[in-house]
Amino acid sequence: MPNPSKAAVHTDSAPAAIGPYSQAIIAGGMVYCSGQIALDPATGKLTGGDVRAQAERVLQNMSAVLEASGSSLAQVVRCTVFLKDMNDFAVVNEVYAKYFEGTIPPSRACVAVSELPKSVDVEIDCIALAS
Repeated sequence: MPNPSKAAVHTDSAPAAIGPYSQAIIAGGMVYCSGQIALDPATGKLTGGDVRAQAERVLQNMSAVLEASGSSLAQVVRCTVFLKDMNDFAVVNEVYAKYFEGTIPPSRACVAVSELPKSVDVEIDCIALAS
């Protein structure tokens, strides 16, 4: 039975979930966006060879999910960045900053992990205000 206090978000402009989860959930005036990796939404295949290209695709995917929810990157209040190698921090930070330019940057955590889905180098999730 559907829960009227939460709604799933789905868009073909971002990769389909690769497990039993939603691209995002809208609940309590917030959008909880699942972690995005560098999958091309059209093909479902990994894009970009280096961490810069992966970060670009990740943030494009996250933006598409937020737009499908009626929100946007400007409404993001919290992000978590997962890196396979903390030596990639500066490059990912540079790409990330471009996507939040002109907005109040969200709070953020960045952690290094031993492995990410599909062996990607970066994954980002977020929480945003629902518009």
